Amino acid sequence: MARPSNTEERRQQIVEGLLRVMAERGYERASIAEIAKAAGLSPGLVHYHFTEKQEILLTLVEQLAGRVRERVKTRLERVKGGARAQVDAFLDAFLATGEDADPASVAAWVTISAEAVRQPEVRAAYEKVVRADLEHLEELVGAVIGRRRARAVAAGLFAAVQGYFVLSTAAPGLTPPGSAAGTVKRMAAGLLDAAESPEGT
Repeated sequence: MARPSNTEERRQQIVEGLLRVMAERGYERASIAEIAKAAGLSPGLVHYHFTEKQEILLTLVEQLAGRVRERVKTRLERVKGGARAQVDAFLDAFLATGEDADPASVAAWVTISAEAVRQPEVRAAYEKVVRADLEHLEELVGAVIGRRRARAVAAGLFAAVQGYFVLSTAAPGLTPPGSAAGTVKRMAAGLLDAAESPEGT
């Protein structure tokens, strides 16, 4: 495998620097100087590799999406069971604790969602990622209950995932540690059971 170029390595350092600063201080307070310091580089190098701070943020959106999709793929490949087990694996990929959990990335994602309200370019990138993830979950849910009702169930579950992200970042003491995945999977079981029952049709 080819070694990444110096430019790619520097850009990656800068993106990781923004992630670290955002996770602690938010986007607004993530100055180029702070990002450079977190990346172990000079501010001049940050300006050389990125035209503006928003460009770094948009690159981070793509990278965080890629990381989660890789985590989802890995969890789905390990599934032993049917369609319901795949829904659980998807939810685990977003919410489970463990060696591949990344609280800094979750905090950065919450900050990105706030910036999506304020910045149209960030909103477009955020919506593209969320839409793709929601459609993937909808496909998995549809394999259990059929396509007709899958969107509403998938949207409810995905909203719960995003809500846990916000609570764990903005008010960490409000949810019991390690409870998110189990709670949302129980919600999923209840929603899927209700949708499969004759009354749910």
